[in-house]
Amino acid sequence: MNPVLEPLFRTVRATHPKADLRVIEHAYDVAAYHHRDQKRKSGDPYITHPLAVATILAELGTDDETLCAALLHDTVEDTAYSLDELRGDFGDTIASLVDGVTKLDKVKFGDAAQAETVRKMVVAMSRDIRVLIIKLADRLHNMRTMRYLPEHKRHQKSRETLEIFAPLAHRLGMNTIKWELEDLAFAMLYPKRYDEIARMVSERAPRRDLFLQEVIEKVSGDLRDAKIRAVVKGRPKHYYSVYQKMIARDVAFDDIYDLVGIRVLVDSVRDCYAALGTIHARWNPVPGRFKDYIAMPKFNMYQSLHTTVIGPEGKPVELQIRTHAMHHRAEYGVAAHWKYKEEVGTPGPTGKVKPGSDMAWLRQLLDWQKETSDPGEFLESLRFDLSVSEVYVFTPKGQVIALPEGSTPVDFAYAVHTEVGHRCIGARVNGRLVPLESRLGNGDTVEIFTSKSPDAGPSRDWLKFVKSGRARNKIRQWFSKERRETAIEAGKEAIGRAMRKQGLPLQRLMSTEALLALARDLRYPDVSALYAAVGEGHIAAQAVVQKLVASIGGVESAEEDIAETSLPTRLRGRPRGGGAGVVVAGDADVWVRLSKCCTPVPGDEIVGFVTRGHGVSVHRADCTNVQQLKSQPDRLVEVSWSPSDDSVFLVAIQVEALDRPRLLSDVTRTLSDQHVNILSASVTTSRDRVAISKFTFEMGDPKHLGHVLKAVRGIQGVFDVYRVSGASG
Repeated sequence: MNPVLEPLFRTVRATHPKADLRVIEHAYDVAAYHHRDQKRKSGDPYITHPLAVATILAELGTDDETLCAALLHDTVEDTAYSLDELRGDFGDTIASLVDGVTKLDKVKFGDAAQAETVRKMVVAMSRDIRVLIIKLADRLHNMRTMRYLPEHKRHQKSRETLEIFAPLAHRLGMNTIKWELEDLAFAMLYPKRYDEIARMVSERAPRRDLFLQEVIEKVSGDLRDAKIRAVVKGRPKHYYSVYQKMIARDVAFDDIYDLVGIRVLVDSVRDCYAALGTIHARWNPVPGRFKDYIAMPKFNMYQSLHTTVIGPEGKPVELQIRTHAMHHRAEYGVAAHWKYKEEVGTPGPTGKVKPGSDMAWLRQLLDWQKETSDPGEFLESLRFDLSVSEVYVFTPKGQVIALPEGSTPVDFAYAVHTEVGHRCIGARVNGRLVPLESRLGNGDTVEIFTSKSPDAGPSRDWLKFVKSGRARNKIRQWFSKERRETAIEAGKEAIGRAMRKQGLPLQRLMSTEALLALARDLRYPDVSALYAAVGEGHIAAQAVVQKLVASIGGVESAEEDIAETSLPTRLRGRPRGGGAGVVVAGDADVWVRLSKCCTPVPGDEIVGFVTRGHGVSVHRADCTNVQQLKSQPDRLVEVSWSPSDDSVFLVAIQVEALDRPRLLSDVTRTLSDQHVNILSASVTTSRDRVAISKFTFEMGDPKHLGHVLKAVRGIQGVFDVYRVSGASG
């Protein structure tokens, strides 16, 4: 046997003792032969990649056909080996898997193509789910070796990973893959944010580990006394999920990180409930935090009991209780069913989804992609559907329907059937009449009243409160078919009206090129689609106008008189050149001031500009405003640094941090500890919990700036701090 295959075979023997190792070795030999002259970007032989992908899949417990397809997945695309030859050597099943992966690889990503790719993935998944499992393992190994690619490629691949591949891994229940993909992409896209969270985690780890150990010992002891065989362990913290919780739940890092997570693995479902009772007997449960995903599994076959209790020292402890089989499925998702075939509700032996299985969402996606003509809309609804948690409600006959959290009776009606949704006129929840916009809760029984009228149809107002992608798509389709022409006219008129209201230049802003570029940016195929979107209320006319204005650099951009906007520093009674620390060539007695747009300090290359009635304004040579000043060369003068002991300089810095309470006060206190006089501060917080603060302050000695930046960088949550020249910063 080839020694290179020993680690792979060891894993295969552990998960599938009866697997046919000879066919796997044959697949490796064929792949190694055809890739023999190829190298990866890292310089390694190309065969290392298919082998690594197959090893990832073997760890997930997939079958030998999938492993063979993984070893061969690049041969048809990258070598002279044809699909027919492969079919002859390995049979139809492996050939169709390789063909599926090859077709997915051929689709190029990009804003417009992204949705189309996802759609093709969905179709491929419906034929054989293993195609997507191979693709995810392929992406995981590529993410692990991403450092060899150029930066723009790394960012593009990482964004795809976060937006498409990680959510699909989540949908397939493959949490081990999902977490690693997310953390790798997060580190690649936002290295400074990633490092800051890693630093905050490592600082708190020792104290947290002691507390964790105490909880594990108490839970283990209680279960032993109750004669329940169990494995109790801590749950790993993933940096991206910590960051996501900071954004989604809008809570500080400490509140998330101090929440200890424990996992209890037992032998049977009965033991799960017995363990729950034992734990609740020791610690009080937090009301409203118990969830039974064993009786009602999640969309991706996930099963567990979740509870939060008030543990030692009054700290909350989250517990997940599940059987070993449930745990395997929670970690490996669809890939796990080859190991636990006897459990109900999993895909069949061929990997195809059986009717009535837990993978009902796959059929739902297929329905969507047939119904939704606009791929962008399909991708949006898919992303939304992947990211939200769910509520479970009942039909009057007791059938369970899962809906996104916050759903209404209208969402329920569309989940039952499109026509029920279109004709919905009222609803009864738990026997009581309720408004159509009321929110449904877990366990509600919902009954829908429909209209018999042939003209019955949805209301445009429903779009304001429906939560599910299916309902939103169906309502939009209803209106799109009926009123596209009217919507285009209405959209055009609304944009024109918004511009006239602001007194903006219509001809310049509404040029075909500008509108087409904006339509593409917003993922609309053409200008008509953009007008229609405005007319149908998908996007506000004001938002379109703002984007158009921004695309030409702002309306006032050309008229700004830079020289007049620069403000003098407070020169403490020394208004001549010496106070500012700058001397004008040929005249030491001219009034000089350092411009506020780029805040020059000694060491910067500078130029002087004679203003009207305000002396000489000094700019950094790389200040963007200098380009405009050069159009009047007769007003440019030579200046040089000549700082004295009482010279004062303006410095502007930008601080980027993960938002948290008291952040601003910590930064200002640190700056004042460094003896700098803050003149102005501005703070903005983005939707992804990043606080960007700009401070302008006075300094006597610019060499001191390095110490100031280092002190601010040491503040918890700050991941970047640097000096800005106002013009470019």
